[in-house]
Amino acid sequence: MSAYWVAHVNVHDEDGYNEYLETAGACVRKFGGSFLARGGRHITLEGQDHPRNVVAEFPSVEAAVACYQSDEYQSVVGLAQAAAERMLCIVDGS
Repeated sequence: MSAYWVAHVNVHDEDGYNEYLETAGACVRKFGGSFLARGGRHITLEGQDHPRNVVAEFPSVEAAVACYQSDEYQSVVGLAQAAAERMLCIVDGS
């Protein structure tokens, strides 16, 4: 059953965030994930607006968690946290 990373991001350091993206994308793919939405046009209907919204699909919740907890991802997550304010959650696709 699919699971999704859903992220809402406000980037304040584009260079730092781009450095994070280089490794993060490869890590997502390594764990069977693919990006469904990655910073494209959006329309906020309720709540706080976030200029960047990301949805990545994984084959399971376990794969999504394993990706986040992997050494590869953890080695760059600090770059993202330093370059942006983020909310990231995993949503079960059931």
